Parts: sequence; C-alpha cells; structure tokens
Amino acid sequence: MKAPAGAAGKRGQTLLPALMLLGPVVLFFLLVFVVPVGLMIRYSFLKQLPDGSLTTLPTLANYIRLATVDLYRGVMLTTLRISLFTTIGAMLLAYPLALVIARGPVWLGRVITVLVIAPLLVNVVVRAYGWRIILANGPNGVLNWALSFLGLGPVELLYSDWAVVIGSVQVFLPMMVLPLTAAIGRIDPAVEDAARTLGGDSLAVFRRVTLPLSLPGLGAGCTLVFSLTASSFILPSLLGGSFTKMLGTLVEEQILTVFDWPFGAAIATVMVVIVMAINLGYMARIERRTRTRATEAA
Repeated sequence: MKAPAGAAGKRGQTLLPALMLLGPVVLFFLLVFVVPVGLMIRYSFLKQLPDGSLTTLPTLANYIRLATVDLYRGVMLTTLRISLFTTIGAMLLAYPLALVIARGPVWLGRVITVLVIAPLLVNVVVRAYGWRIILANGPNGVLNWALSFLGLGPVELLYSDWAVVIGSVQVFLPMMVLPLTAAIGRIDPAVEDAARTLGGDSLAVFRRVTLPLSLPGLGAGCTLVFSLTASSFILPSLLGGSFTKMLGTLVEEQILTVFDWPFGAAIATVMVVIVMAINLGYMARIERRTRTRATEAA
C-alpha cells in the first residue's frame, strides 16, 4: 500500500533539515579522520629509498619488516600487555568510585566527581613529570624515600613497564569512571533492593545484578582506556624511557627521528587495526552476553 503523497512530502521536508544538520559533521569527519587515515594507509604501502625518495609501486615490505623483526614484535607485545594491565587496573579502581558517585551521598559523589575530573585540567606532560618525581629510582624518589623510612627498602620502578602502567591508570582513570557511573546510574535501585530482600549480600548483589547491568558502561570504559593507552607516546617516553617501547613511541621515532614515513605509517596502521579489532571483539562479546542475560530473564 502506497503512502499518501502528503506523508511523503512531510518526510521529505523533515529529511532535508536533518541532512543539512548532518552535513557539517560528515564533512568535518571526512577532513579530520577519513582523509588523514586514507593517506596514512597509502603511505604504509610505499617504500623509502636510500636517497629519501618514495617508490611509486605499492609493496608489503614495511609490514613484512614489522612482522619479521624481533624488536618490533616485542614492541607490539609490550603495547598489548601494558594496555591490558592498564585497563584492568583502571577497572578495579573505577568500580568503587562509580558506585560511590552513583549510589553514595550526594555531597560525597560530587567530591569524588571533582577529584576524578580535576586531573584532566592538568596537561598530561606535567602529570608524567610528576610521576617521574614520585617513582624516581634511588633515594630522591618520593616512593623510595617513603619505603626507606618504613624500612622496606628501595624499589626500581621508573623506566619499567609498571611505571607506564601506573601513570596510564592515573591519567586515563576518568575515561573508565564516567561511563561506569552513567551505566550504574541507569540501574533501577529497586532491582538491587529486591536482590537484597531475597537474601543476597552486597557481594552477591554486585556480582549478579550491578555488574551484568553495567556491562555497557564497562565496555565503553575499557574501549577508551585500552585505545588511549595503546596509542599514547608521552607516558611511555617519560616513564618507560628506552627500556619500555610501545607502538606510539615507535611511530614518533620513525617519523620525527628516522624520517621513515612509510614504515611509521605501517606501524600506525597496524596499531589502529589491532586496537579496533580488540575493541570490536570485546564490545561484541559484551553485547552478546547482555542479550543472553536479557533472554534468560524474559
């Protein structure tokens, strides 16, 4: 059955303003994301000759070099390992904070929110240098001074994977707390009260009710933290130094120090593909689990 001509005209009148509103957003997205990423992928299939010129024919030499050299494979594994540990650490710290913000007293929730968001006002370079002072090796480090005062002895944290993990957790923690807070805030408190009425303790209520219903927020937070950690280069450079190389620092070195743009573009392309694949797989699993629980509940 055909729609009336008047209805079709109304849909056309509604569609035109929507397209006009979306036009600037689509144009901005094309200019700042699609075109640069397309150029990056194009450069990754070129080869830089000894005289600095680029080949005209596409080649997989950069990707073969990235996959066959042990140094670069180690950098990829280090990137994945640090990103995973950072995501887990941020998740463990974010859940209590998000629960206090969403379910605690209003004044306490506001204080915690300010404490979580306030570090975003400070440049990440300044925060990285602050962590260098705290984690510095030897008696001059704040952490080692405190441990020596307690008689626990010094530790060697700076210029290690754990230094990058600690700094990354502090820097990217808000990206985990905010989505979790929004997800927990959308959970009806009556559902949790019903679980307590049925005899569930606080841990059981969190495990059986709060955690499953907050999985969408957890997925968004994990995606943000993992992606930002895997692509960062300031924190690995300042806290890891030459002992902890990540893909972000490797891209920066290849482009700004070695001036090998095609190889740097190949590393960046692989980094984007890895991060997107892991995030899409994680989000798909969470969505599938959410649908399964909803079906079981129905």
